[in-house]
Amino acid sequence: MEDKILMEAEEIKEEAAQEPTEVEVIGVRFREGGKVYWFDPEGVEYQSGTCAIVDTARGVEFGYVVNANTVVPVRDLVLPLRRAIRVATPDDVLRHNENVAREKEALEICAEKIRKHNLGMKLIDAEYTFDNSKLLFYFTADGRVDFRALLKDLASVFHTRIDLRQIGIRDEAKMLGGIGVCGRPFCCSTFLSDFVQVSIKMAKEQNLSLNSSKISGACGRLMCCLRYEYDTYAEEIKRTPPVGAKIETADGPGTIIETYPLTASVKAIINDKNGPLTKVYSRDEVKVLYAPPEDDDEANEPKKRKKPVEQTQK
Repeated sequence: MEDKILMEAEEIKEEAAQEPTEVEVIGVRFREGGKVYWFDPEGVEYQSGTCAIVDTARGVEFGYVVNANTVVPVRDLVLPLRRAIRVATPDDVLRHNENVAREKEALEICAEKIRKHNLGMKLIDAEYTFDNSKLLFYFTADGRVDFRALLKDLASVFHTRIDLRQIGIRDEAKMLGGIGVCGRPFCCSTFLSDFVQVSIKMAKEQNLSLNSSKISGACGRLMCCLRYEYDTYAEEIKRTPPVGAKIETADGPGTIIETYPLTASVKAIINDKNGPLTKVYSRDEVKVLYAPPEDDDEANEPKKRKKPVEQTQK
């Protein structure tokens, strides 16, 4: 019995040793600013910037190759990978363009049906799968919507599977696009493939105004760009004495009243014999005598809003 168990263990080890540690993949994106998905090229060469027909969980899709054939560690992937069917042909591109034109027509029809059924939905976008096996409609709403009658109505018009999906307002901004307060197109609709976690603490530590109208994007949520420089600020703040710290300087003891983490300096008020003296010092030039306890910023943050529940009806 023990010999049998040992043999089975050896077989398992041999099988594990034979499994590849790296896999050849291509990266495909389905819309501008969308997430990049990995597919098995099955030995076919795909050039970055070309189009491809791939097999996805919702059917055959037309996508854009953003990462040509490359080898990545298996640990970075979720296996098994779906396959890339072929490099897109001119006929495939023509069919994709026809689908895009049909999506605009479908959007108008669905909007009319929503008004007819008097539903509290805001229609955002429509999308056909490449093989026309499914038509997806994206919408936003304040709560759950009973769209069963609408679903039947749409199915009778388009004669294909209909998928109605409720999305959040950040997804709405990503799909529709627009111009941010910085004067540039939305980050989420151009190059951010995933939404990053942003908190009010990030604005606070960067000494930004905590006025919600100044640090919120068009979607009404905190701007994604608050995250970009946060790690640098957080690292420099750790190395900088906080406001209220008692320090020893070349001019005598003082108290820090302002900090400038990115320039590695602090402003302190010194009790000079001629009266209070305000001066800026490099943080390396001062010696901290006492540092006040850190505030519990997380406790002071507002509670996170619950993400809208996605409704899907097939």
